[in-house]
Amino acid sequence: MSLYRTELRRLAKRRFTRWMTVLGLLVLAAVVVGSFFSNQKIDAATVAKAERAAEAQWQRDVQINEQFRAECERAKTAGTAQPGQFPDDCSVITPPPREAIEAQWFLPSTFDFRENFGFTLLPLAAILALVGFIVGASFVGAEWSTGGMMNLLLWRPKRLTVLLTKLAALLTGVFALAVTTTALWFGSFWLVANLRGTTEKMTSGAWQSFALTGLRGVALVVVLTAVGFGLASLGRHTAMALGGVVALMVVGQFGLGILLDLSGVKFAEAWLLPTYAIAWMRKKVVLENWDACQATYFGECKPETMEITWQQSSLLLGVGAVLILGAALWAMRRRDVA
Repeated sequence: MSLYRTELRRLAKRRFTRWMTVLGLLVLAAVVVGSFFSNQKIDAATVAKAERAAEAQWQRDVQINEQFRAECERAKTAGTAQPGQFPDDCSVITPPPREAIEAQWFLPSTFDFRENFGFTLLPLAAILALVGFIVGASFVGAEWSTGGMMNLLLWRPKRLTVLLTKLAALLTGVFALAVTTTALWFGSFWLVANLRGTTEKMTSGAWQSFALTGLRGVALVVVLTAVGFGLASLGRHTAMALGGVVALMVVGQFGLGILLDLSGVKFAEAWLLPTYAIAWMRKKVVLENWDACQATYFGECKPETMEITWQQSSLLLGVGAVLILGAALWAMRRRDVA
C-alpha cells in the first residue's frame, strides 16, 4: 500500500480537517453573501434618483447659506456679533456652486468587478492560510501526541521519508482546496458583479493581474501550511505551533509594534510580518513617515516613503519556511522518536 495515498486518506477522513475546512468555507461564503446584499446594480432610475438627491442637497445648502448670511448682516448691524462668529465681510458667505454637489455621492454601493475584486483576494488568502496552518499543525501534531507516529515508523522505519510523505500529502490536499476555493471565489464575485454591479472594462490585462494575485494567495496558503506542519513537528504537539503563533503575534508583533512606535522608529511597520504578507499579495506596500516632511517646489509637504515589494516578501517567507522545515527534518533525524 502506498504511504502517500494512505496519508491522503487519513488527511481527508480526519474530523478536525473537515470541520476546519467547513468553518473556513462558511466564513468565505458569508463574505460573498454580505457583498451581494450590500451592493446594488446602478440603472437609469437609480442615477435619476441620485441626481434629484444632489439637487435637493444643493437647495438645502443654499437655504442654510442665505440664513447664515442674514444672521451675519443682522448681527453686524446691531453690533452684537461675537468675535470669530462671523467673517468681517458678510458678502463672502455664498452658496456652493451647483457642480460642487455631485450625484455620484448619492449613488448606492455597487460592486465594480475591476475596481473591487482585487481587494477581496487578501481576505480569501488570509482565511485559507489560517485553515491550512491549523490543519497542518494538527495533522502531524496529533500523530505525535497520540503515539501514531511511533506506530507508523514500525511499519515504515524511514523517518525522513515518513515525515516528508506526510508533508507532501498535506500540501497536496491544501493546494487542491486552495485552488478550488479560489476558482469558486472568482465565479462567485463575477456573479455578484453581474447581478449587483458591473463587469465593464475587464481586459485581458486585468484578468491576468487577478489570476497572478490569486496564484500568490495559493502560494501563501501552501507556505503557511508547511510552516504550521514544521512547528508542530518540532514541538511534537499541535499546541507548539498554535502557541508559537499566538506568542509571535501578541508579544512579537503587537508588543514590538507598540515599542517601535513609542521609540519613534521610522517605518515601524517594516518590522511586522503582516506587512510582508500584504506586500506579497498586493505586489508592494508603501510606508509613509509624516515626521519627515519633504517640501516640494510648490510648498507641498510630502512624507518620506519606503517600499516593500513582493520580491522582498517572497525572500522572507521562503527563508522562514525553509529554516522551520529544515529544523523539523533535522530534529526528526536526530531525536529519539519514543
